[in-house]
Amino acid sequence: MSDAPHQIVTFRVADALFAADVRVVERVLRHAVPSPVPNAAPWITGVIDHQQRVLPVVSMRARLGLPEIASPPTARILVLALEETSESPGASEWIGAAVDAVLDVVTVQPADLSPPPPLFRGLAAGYLRAIIRRPEGLVMLLDTRALLTAPERLALHDVAEATSDV
Repeated sequence: MSDAPHQIVTFRVADALFAADVRVVERVLRHAVPSPVPNAAPWITGVIDHQQRVLPVVSMRARLGLPEIASPPTARILVLALEETSESPGASEWIGAAVDAVLDVVTVQPADLSPPPPLFRGLAAGYLRAIIRRPEGLVMLLDTRALLTAPERLALHDVAEATSDV
């Protein structure tokens, strides 16, 4: 982590507060029911069309091991830029992340960031960058690029390719 302040987008999944670096959030969309994709991983709720791109939508509830519920009225889809693609240098691969609510964009100081506890293991250890102390509680700062493993990214790419050809 650098010594510079960080701008983050905070959001809620179930009762937990999370954040992503504002630089990877391309857009916040009102929730739309994604078109289902047969034989997709259980955490892929389907695909949406956004700016002439077919975006796979990941349920953050399922990804974080939380029970699924009907989408609340506050539900949103965060369009996240994961990284540049080999097919399009300079262009980012986008996914949609379904969350229960997007709360705000705030600036946090490095002193407000704490490293994750050493007991975090497995998937959580890989995608948790820091824990942020905020007046409303602790916020988990996610490394959105680490939310998906390489095989999972390939699966998402295959889903997007298969549905864009239809």
